Amino acid sequence: MKKKKGKKKTKAGHFQEAVTKLEKMLGLGGKKTDSFIEKLSGNLGPLLNNLEATVLTTQSIPFPLLKKMFKSYLKEVAGDAGVSFKDLQASGGDLMELLKDWFKPELFQELITQLAQFYFLNRNIEGEVDEFGMDASFVEAVRPLFQFLYQDYWRVKVSGIENIPSKGGCLMVANHSGALPYDGAMLTVATLNEHPAHRNPRFLIEDFVYHFPFLGTFMHRIGAVRACPENAAWLLKKKQLVLVFPEGVKGLGKLYSERYQLKRFGRGGFIKLAIQHKVPIVPVAIIGAEEIHPIIWKSSILAKAMGVPYLPVTPTFPWLGPLGLIPLPSKWRIEIGKPISFAKYKPSQANDDLLVQKLAEEVRTEIQKKINLGLKKRKSVWLG
Repeated sequence: MKKKKGKKKTKAGHFQEAVTKLEKMLGLGGKKTDSFIEKLSGNLGPLLNNLEATVLTTQSIPFPLLKKMFKSYLKEVAGDAGVSFKDLQASGGDLMELLKDWFKPELFQELITQLAQFYFLNRNIEGEVDEFGMDASFVEAVRPLFQFLYQDYWRVKVSGIENIPSKGGCLMVANHSGALPYDGAMLTVATLNEHPAHRNPRFLIEDFVYHFPFLGTFMHRIGAVRACPENAAWLLKKKQLVLVFPEGVKGLGKLYSERYQLKRFGRGGFIKLAIQHKVPIVPVAIIGAEEIHPIIWKSSILAKAMGVPYLPVTPTFPWLGPLGLIPLPSKWRIEIGKPISFAKYKPSQANDDLLVQKLAEEVRTEIQKKINLGLKKRKSVWLG
């Protein structure tokens, strides 16, 4: 009698196993892990606030001191758990090696080199981009990178894709997180891959992206559009699918303790657009993106000096240097709701602030319900 072959363990399974081992070592797991990260934020926050004030006077960022503080705190945690710091370091090192192997930084480096050659050396891009700077050839060149993240790394599962109209203007409204706009990119890949019409949504991004060298241009080339009512209106007039994140920067910079709690949806600009242009709103809930960079503290003073809205500190960054920038491989799920029609409203009602705020809150509540339901179904951050 032949023995049954065991199910081959996926990279996600190996990562889950390594995380579970580390949690057991520290006496954590499940809600205890969440509590630990929140405690880490609560304990380090005041120290980092004081350090930030020091940085303002010295005009330098003392990374060695930052690492020393973090190491001291981890030693204390390990001691409380009855674990040697050496064992804790070894487990953390194993975890990062697994992550490096999975994320394949060498693949990204090679692709970036190819893109640099493609973009700067081999092409005359004049006349080959649309009015917002999207370059279809460039999109195809970077598509393997985003396909890897979508299929292999975050293993995105989508439901309700049929709720996105096959043609005509439409607003997709989603929760925002992840420190950088990965969620916009993954939603774009989802609609390109899985929607019957393979629609290419244009997602709106905040101004701070343009403060980073090359990042603003890169985002333009792949189809992102600077967030403002005028740009969104133009896209809708062109019958485009437009993806908006009403939480804005507040969503991207949520602390770990605030994960999956939707921030206020601004002044309801997306509702005004839906009423004025007679387009539906499709609510979208993204689960998984809030864990890729767990923010335990953020600087506003240092960030202001750098021209960005916030400077995040996570359990891996800046302590691990460039390795700390690798997003964690959480399992993503995207829930797309049924379109909400605004056809019954007159264009003049877009100026009724009370009505706009009421409708914006209704959309926010709908997305929050979808998030809460998805979280109840999820058994593991890493396996879904």
